[in-house]
Amino acid sequence: MTARALGALVASLSASLLATALVAAPAVSAEVSAVDEPPRPAFYEAPATLPAANGAVIRSEKLGFLLDPLDATSLVRNATRVLYRTTNRAGEAIAASGTVLVPDAPWIGLGSRPVIGYAPGTQGMGDRCAPSRQFSEGIEYEGLVMEGLLQRGYAIAMPDYEGLGTEGVHTYMDRVSQGRATLDAVRAAQRLTGTGLSASSPVGLQGYSQGGGAAAAAVELAPTYAPDLRLKGAAVGAVPADLDAVARNLDGGPFSAFAFFALRGLSASYDIDLDPYLNATGRATMDAVEQDCVFDLLDHAFVRSETLSADGRPMSELMGQEPFRSVIAAQRIGTTRPTVPVLVSHSTLDDTIPFAVGKAMAKAWCDKGANVRFSANVAPLHVGGIVPFAAEAQLFWEARFSGLPQVSGCWLL
Repeated sequence: MTARALGALVASLSASLLATALVAAPAVSAEVSAVDEPPRPAFYEAPATLPAANGAVIRSEKLGFLLDPLDATSLVRNATRVLYRTTNRAGEAIAASGTVLVPDAPWIGLGSRPVIGYAPGTQGMGDRCAPSRQFSEGIEYEGLVMEGLLQRGYAIAMPDYEGLGTEGVHTYMDRVSQGRATLDAVRAAQRLTGTGLSASSPVGLQGYSQGGGAAAAAVELAPTYAPDLRLKGAAVGAVPADLDAVARNLDGGPFSAFAFFALRGLSASYDIDLDPYLNATGRATMDAVEQDCVFDLLDHAFVRSETLSADGRPMSELMGQEPFRSVIAAQRIGTTRPTVPVLVSHSTLDDTIPFAVGKAMAKAWCDKGANVRFSANVAPLHVGGIVPFAAEAQLFWEARFSGLPQVSGCWLL
């Protein structure tokens, strides 16, 4: 897919998302109570006993899917929904779901077919939002970028993340949980029969926005959590590396729901009871966002966090006190040196994740001796930034999987 075509599709998606959210934006009522998880398809239910190894496949099934509005289904000969074992932030073994896509075209590059651990951007919080379900039940917007990778012949392993599709609350923005789920999705893909993938397959990590955070966390975690993977690099875009700065930027804006997703997801991961910190409207909002998908995000547009708190303070002040201060600090990306080349992309015009956040992360990695190329662009807004990122990632992978070195750009930061 050309950059122009990708840009047109992204613009179309953005307009569709906005229109959908504006048409269906019910007000949140203070009387809303906690909602039990809706029934899930049986496939997503974990067995009583999990396999011993991270990345072990619990079950798999053929996946019928629509990759994108152009229907690139014909690019894929093997589309599989998987349930696999991973480990959450607390060290507990859990089941996570995901998707493995193997292209129809034979691999014509060096060695065996590479597999990209493709960390998806924000899908939402409800189980129905999981990409492995969206491929069959709707249109998964990440297909716009994935199509180019499949056309080149790379396989894709995409996690749904903890609690997205499976039991429990999605631990949105939990650095360790998201990174581990991404690495173990790759392991699961390599263990699936009939894919042609194996432990010797070269591996890349890629993601934008929430996915950029997950892929960036994964490349930091890989040397200790998944040293068995033949990792060749990571391409990350618009990384929310500093949640404090991101939350301040989002508060009261059109995408304030992202901050509410993070508050709900992290409180679940760290077992923090939010009720004492919220008023009735705040508690109702947390219950509501737990069932929302990304197309519902404008249900909570332009809501200022101080209108949800018990004492009228904004979320930024709440994040400055314990236990939240330590939780937010633990999500900081840039504290561990990646051992493989990394491409970091960010638009200077990003309205959701400040450009300075991505640049600071890249510099922090450079200061630790990592091989980083930081690429700034002027694509409009957060949604637009994915277009140059996708184009640059394609070139990045051509070089990495051909065995070419990356010339570090750290001297420019």
